Amino acid sequence: MRLQRIGRKNSPSYRVVVVDSRQGPKSGKFVDMLGSYNPRAGEFSINGDKAKEWIAKGTQLSPTVHNMLVSKKIIDKAKITKQAPKKEAVKASEVVEAVPATA
Repeated sequence: MRLQRIGRKNSPSYRVVVVDSRQGPKSGKFVDMLGSYNPRAGEFSINGDKAKEWIAKGTQLSPTVHNMLVSKKIIDKAKITKQAPKKEAVKASEVVEAVPATA
């Protein structure tokens, strides 16, 4: 279950759709349309009963759709935070060791 972008350039709106994992959301070959989301107006509407049926069947949710369903209180779980993995600092001694010594 994920968002499918529709609308014109610089005027986004989205559909909440159930898509087969082998198809992309842009292909238009979604299995079921559950609702819509308009980020400019802040409107989010979804058929909660259909969403619960698809979740019971084992549909995986995108993090954005998951958080929207939590905020609408359709599912009782914690929100998902997307954090970038932290990069480790490279020490100067490790860089020197990685360079092969020339004779």
